[in-house]
Amino acid sequence: MGKKVDVDDLIDAREVADMLGLSSPRAVAVYSSRGLPEPIIDRGPNTAKLWLRQDIERWLRERTSSRSSRS
Repeated sequence: MGKKVDVDDLIDAREVADMLGLSSPRAVAVYSSRGLPEPIIDRGPNTAKLWLRQDIERWLRERTSSRSSRS
């Protein structure tokens, strides 16, 4: 059986882009090479990808924390 999630915790690329301060959901792909968590639902090209909100929030906190520790 797969991982159970609350559908209210799923976000699409538009919401991820908003959280990252990006103007376009297409720009989210750039962040995948920077350690952005993998979507938990990815049915392939030209389909919606969905992330867990908590995964993105945690990733943002870790990035913010590592930036401030370097200063």
